[in-house]
Amino acid sequence: MSPSALHIKSEEIDTAEKRQKYTVGIIGQDQTDVLYAYLFAEAGFKVTYANPDQAIVNLLVKGRALCLRTEIESKLKVHIRNGHLVATNDIKSAVSQSDIVAIAFSAKTDERKAVDYSQLESTCKIVGSNLRCGSLVIVLGVMGLGINENVVRKILEDTSGLNLGTDLGLAYVPQRVVNGSVLEGTASHELMVAASEKNSLNAASTILAAIARKGVIKTEKVRTAEAVALFQAAREQVNAALTDEFRVLCEKAGLDYFDICKLLDSQEGRSNSSSMFTGENVQTETCILLDSAENVAARLRIPSIAAEVNDETIKHAANLAQNAMRECGKALRRARIALLGVTQIPNMRSPPKAVLQKLVETLTRKGARVSIYDPYLTESALEKMTFPFKKSLTEVIENADCVVILTAHDQFRRLNLNKLKLIMKMPAAIVDLEGAVEPDKVEKEGFIYRGFGRGVWKK
Repeated sequence: MSPSALHIKSEEIDTAEKRQKYTVGIIGQDQTDVLYAYLFAEAGFKVTYANPDQAIVNLLVKGRALCLRTEIESKLKVHIRNGHLVATNDIKSAVSQSDIVAIAFSAKTDERKAVDYSQLESTCKIVGSNLRCGSLVIVLGVMGLGINENVVRKILEDTSGLNLGTDLGLAYVPQRVVNGSVLEGTASHELMVAASEKNSLNAASTILAAIARKGVIKTEKVRTAEAVALFQAAREQVNAALTDEFRVLCEKAGLDYFDICKLLDSQEGRSNSSSMFTGENVQTETCILLDSAENVAARLRIPSIAAEVNDETIKHAANLAQNAMRECGKALRRARIALLGVTQIPNMRSPPKAVLQKLVETLTRKGARVSIYDPYLTESALEKMTFPFKKSLTEVIENADCVVILTAHDQFRRLNLNKLKLIMKMPAAIVDLEGAVEPDKVEKEGFIYRGFGRGVWKK
């Protein structure tokens, strides 16, 4: 009998010969899952592929799968002929004979676009009822926030009677199907591995490193890993929709979309910034684009909605400050608010003047007393400044009830929290709109923390 997969060490599977001691059971749903069987067999593990669809099993027994390239099929046939890979529709048997069980989940939606997890639930019940003590379960696929914890883990523990971390390992890999295949993503990117406890995380990372050519990324934040795949998919859909709108515009404006793309690709410095603020020039140029589209009767919904969303962030920033003040036991009315970072400098996103004006007006309208500081403002810029401005960081935060970081300048990333505590009006808050400071450190020093896109205070 092979050693416990839950406590596996890297030196125990550092060669293909050593990996033959372990059996990986792949529980599949469709054709793409066969690639996992191929990858583990190619790495040297014994593999049992189980799928309730007899047609898929029959094809695999012959060394064939509709999603595989010819050169891979030839290697697959060798593994089947040598007995390193077997295929069956008996999931119970596959699980009971495996040290590592990989559940390949492919999400399905109904006619109302509601996600159906019933197949995942039924699979987990079968897997849990047939697990060996010391087994490691790896779930591969894309699923909603909390599904691993609230569905997969709960069912596996309830049906197996095993305890997570001691008798049972559970890990999650947010593996997406790329162009109808999981192979491209596994071969070209680091594989993300998530598990809520260390034994599972270490074991899964060790095992998956054998099939991940670019290595693995480990995280104990399973919900974060779930969100990664979902955000990637949403970005792709938004980009695809934007592309579709651009193509329609090109047709109506007498332009060649592909000519434009060639020139776009040659431009450097296209930002992937996650800043909540777009530059003032970006806002203006987007308005020019929308105006041009209107002139040729083309409707650009994505850029229009993006502009509306960006405007909403101003209200959200003010609401974060108000919420933080409430947590401090203070009202925003008459509170002293210090806004840090307002300049536009290379490679740094800052709020454009119009946005800054709206934010100051919003806070002022709520009764707050606002002052501003930025280490990069020039003398000429200071002369044109229409907002209340302080000449030093100490001056702007003295007796302040709340600091709002608008731009992640180095000076603000290195804030001396002990000093802030001495000169601010405690209890005080730090509202971080750009991820400049670490929430745990801020809260440890006694501040109330709020961050745009960081729900950490809700834990």
